[in-house]
Amino acid sequence: MTILHEDKELLVVEKPSGLLSIGTDREKSRTAHHLLGEYVRKGNPKSRNRVYVVHRLDQDTSGILLFAKSEAAKKFLQENWRKTDKHYLAIVHGHLTPKEGRISSYLVENAALKVYSTLDPARGKLSHTEYKVLKEIPGLSLVDIHLLTGRKHQIRVHFAENGHPVAGDKKYGDQGPVSKRLALHARSIAFVHPFHGRPMTFQTEIPEDFVRLIGRVER
Repeated sequence: MTILHEDKELLVVEKPSGLLSIGTDREKSRTAHHLLGEYVRKGNPKSRNRVYVVHRLDQDTSGILLFAKSEAAKKFLQENWRKTDKHYLAIVHGHLTPKEGRISSYLVENAALKVYSTLDPARGKLSHTEYKVLKEIPGLSLVDIHLLTGRKHQIRVHFAENGHPVAGDKKYGDQGPVSKRLALHARSIAFVHPFHGRPMTFQTEIPEDFVRLIGRVER
């Protein structure tokens, strides 16, 4: 992982694709949470220093991940999470019409842990995804995504159900061997610092494997 920012209250990192955000029953140590916990303890198992999970990214999603270094900072960030501004980059199959818009639906998860949209508002959680096409090549589009709500697999489901699955998304309908990994990247985040109250903004570059697929993008 690349550390983008560190202070007494926060750790902001860029997580690579393939790394879990937190532990599972099968994997406890090869996770961003565990590795950063070891980092703040600096090899001292008796150290009281630790990191707190604020949010998660799917294992195959790369990009910015935010951790707190105190319970108070974690609470503040989570309580204000709806005000946090989050943008993603995705390479999706096909060309979208319109080139800019919003996808909204009620999302629900079934017993097989797969998320889908439902027309029943009593069963699902209302979810909003704004998007803007940045570049098109034959068969693929690079899309900037403004995540207005943060439901599980929201981006992946919204684009797949609209006929434009994220490249490399085997769970929700990848349409060919275009990308070796899920082509989804948490590109930027903006929030208010839990201690001094000043706005904080972090942005990463377009991943190199995205550039190899879609080419350079003019700023």
